[in-house]
Order: sequence, then structure tokens, then C-alpha cells
Amino acid sequence: MDTQFSILSTALLLTFVLDPFGNVPLLLAILKGMDNRKRYRIIVREVFIGLAILLLFLFFGDDFLNIFHLETEAVSIAGGVIFFIFGLKMIFPNPSGEALFTSTEEPMVVPIAMPMIAGPSALATLILLSHNNPGKSMDLFWALLIAWGISFLVFMASPMLYRVLRQRGLVALERFMGMLLLIMSIQMFIDGLRGAFGIQ
Repeated sequence: MDTQFSILSTALLLTFVLDPFGNVPLLLAILKGMDNRKRYRIIVREVFIGLAILLLFLFFGDDFLNIFHLETEAVSIAGGVIFFIFGLKMIFPNPSGEALFTSTEEPMVVPIAMPMIAGPSALATLILLSHNNPGKSMDLFWALLIAWGISFLVFMASPMLYRVLRQRGLVALERFMGMLLLIMSIQMFIDGLRGAFGIQ
């Protein structure tokens, strides 16, 4: 039961970081003007490429930390700061930061697979999780697979989702996810400080 709870809570965290709902407007802008068959084919290909990148960092992220001699507490605090900033951006986005891809060429790897799926925050999260949970590689794998699966379903349903929620609904959903991510980032920061100072 405890293992299942750990997998689900980690999957929830990864879903917040991947932020599939926040990426829906951008995804629709990138694939604008394409027919449905081509749109879905691109989404499937790019999402699987993103998964491959995420798995690479999940299973070899701890080796990356060992090269730079990073401690668990330092990584936990740094991760909390990253999530805090990421959550703030989700709640208070830059009004002039709308990046719309109007190119008629078919996107390849960039920008859907990376950074929309395997972005800096997601990669940093996987490195942190793999470092803090060295004996739970399969649990982390399933948590990542759940979060990735949710992102995949949201991306595939993005045209219909946009028609149902509209722009305001998507913005409200992203704000809610950002608030939850802020709360989780504060808890991660507290856990890092407790470990650094030996506080129980």
C-alpha cells in the first residue's frame, strides 16, 4: 500500500511538472492548419521521443549527480527552488511570453518532444527523484509512465479539450496546477533543510 501511494504521489508531481494542460494552447498553435491525421501522427511520434529522453535521465540521472559530487540535501533544496519558480510562472505567466510557432514545416523533436515533454524542469525532477530513491527504479519508472500517459492522452485530446474548456478554462486549470506545485515545492525545501541540519 505504501509503495502504491509513493508511485501515485510521484506520478502526480511529475504530471504537474510536465504540465500537459498548460501546453495545450501552444501545441494547438504549433499544429495549426494541419489535418487531423497528420496532427495525431506528429503528436504520437513526438510524445514517444520525449518519453525516451525522460527515461534516459531517470535511469542515468544519479550517475550524472555522482560526477559532480552533489549531496541529497543540496539537490532537494535546489529542486524545491526550481519547482517554486516553475509554479510561480504557471500562476503568473509573462504576458509578453507567448511563443507561437507559425512555421509550416513539420516539427521534429523541438519543440514538442523537447522542451514541451522533456523540459528542463522535468529532467531536473527525474534526476532528483532517481538520486533520492536509489532502490525504487521500477517504482519511479511506473510513476513516470503514468504521468507520461496522462500527458499523452491530454495531447491527443487537445483539439476536443480546447473546444470544451476554451482558453479561460485551460488558464484556470493551469493556475490550479501551479498552486499545487508551489505547495509541494515548499515541502521539498523544508525536507532539504531538515536533512541538512539533522532536524527530525
